[in-house]
Amino acid sequence: MNERIKNAALRAKLMSADDAARFVNHGDKVGMSGFTGSAYPKALPTAIAERARAEHEAGRDYTIDLFTGASTAPDCDGVLAEADALRFRAPYQSDPTMRAAINAGRMGYADMHLSHSAQQVEEGFFGALDVAIVEASQIDADGNLVPSSGVGNNVEYLNAASRIIVEVNSWQSIELDGMADIWQMPALPNRVAIPINKPGDRIGTTYIPIDASKVVAVVETDAPDRNAPFKPIDDISRQIAGNFLDFLEGEVRAGRLTYDGYIMQSGVGNVPNAVMARLLDSKFENIQAYTEVIQDGMVDLIDAGKMSVASATSFSLSPEYANKMNAEAKRYREHIITRPLQISNHPEVIRRVGLIATNGMIEADLYGHVNSTRVAGSRIMNGIGGSGDFTRNGYISSFISPSVAQDGAISAIVPFASHIDHTEHDVMVVITEHGFADLRGLTPRERARRMVQVAHPDYRPLLEDYLERAEAASVKAMHEPHHLATALAFHQNLNETGSMRG
Repeated sequence: MNERIKNAALRAKLMSADDAARFVNHGDKVGMSGFTGSAYPKALPTAIAERARAEHEAGRDYTIDLFTGASTAPDCDGVLAEADALRFRAPYQSDPTMRAAINAGRMGYADMHLSHSAQQVEEGFFGALDVAIVEASQIDADGNLVPSSGVGNNVEYLNAASRIIVEVNSWQSIELDGMADIWQMPALPNRVAIPINKPGDRIGTTYIPIDASKVVAVVETDAPDRNAPFKPIDDISRQIAGNFLDFLEGEVRAGRLTYDGYIMQSGVGNVPNAVMARLLDSKFENIQAYTEVIQDGMVDLIDAGKMSVASATSFSLSPEYANKMNAEAKRYREHIITRPLQISNHPEVIRRVGLIATNGMIEADLYGHVNSTRVAGSRIMNGIGGSGDFTRNGYISSFISPSVAQDGAISAIVPFASHIDHTEHDVMVVITEHGFADLRGLTPRERARRMVQVAHPDYRPLLEDYLERAEAASVKAMHEPHHLATALAFHQNLNETGSMRG
């Protein structure tokens, strides 16, 4: 570890994860690194979970409030949820055990825009932050932290916390040094413009400076990120990707996009990777990304010379591509920049670079409102993540989804969204395997007809019937007509019969 921990004073604070967990007390507010399964602490979560179990068995209370960048992994969120070690969680999660605890009411959860999360924690909206637990790939001689496979909210948590625990993970490539670009947002009211004009602009340092006097423990680890494999690209994903490329080609024909001017943001998942696979064989060149995560498809685009630069806050790679990144980090850092989440998702920069945002959804209604977080209005899935940051501020905002789920029992296009994360004012394009609905410049009733066209054929008659009833019942309210008595009938059918068709 001498090559990883180059500062002697911090090397002297090496200890086991169990010993370090003694610095995390009942009631503490804890900020952890981690974003989409990358760069989260690997040892402390289990040690904290074991301490929670021991305290509970002794009849004593032990829970903490946990803040991260986004989702982590089963050996972080999962073990803490299983041990009932969390009272509260923010700003995003995706662990099934944690999701069950939240939906059962055993754990508090605040879903929020990721670009808001660091500032709210740093400003004390949730109370003072007690501990920051952050993974690093190394500590340099001056005591600065070199980020591992993501940055997330680390900068703000390290600044705000009273105590710091650093995990130095030797699994992470030491050649990640130089990939990060750390620029700290000045405190209010002294904000200045973020000096990023293009996705590839570097404006800060390659390390995170910290107050070494706050470091109470350093822990050695050698463990991989949660690098879940992506599902093989299926026919539905290929069709959606083809429709997305058709939309981009239409923008080129309209003079709003050039083949060497595509700046992308993409949510995580199989369909976005299918889109990037289609881009490999497209006419688009010099593609740039200003986004949240680096995915397999972006690595392929870089390798093919189709993508010149990708700016994000973290990786979200399959095991094969994570190993490739570790082996070739020195090469990839010429094309990849990792930034603090507050910078990667900042509305100012998103608006300035003019990117096309593409995110997933649970459902969209006929007028273009999108639900990306809750099933049947109440049951949380993951959270809004950064989709709102990019949807509201992107040059063009699009949502992609298969038209049905659960073998056709659930329609992604519904009469009235059971929960709304993205309003009709922000949603411009909705894409399924049946085409794309370009909603720009349309009235609500015109949008509704376009949305019916991208719904699954089995649901189109039901949606058309709803529109007819809504218009008949809304003679004095024809701007955006609804039949309130049956607006949520799709969801009621699902609850009662297991299918939205009833």
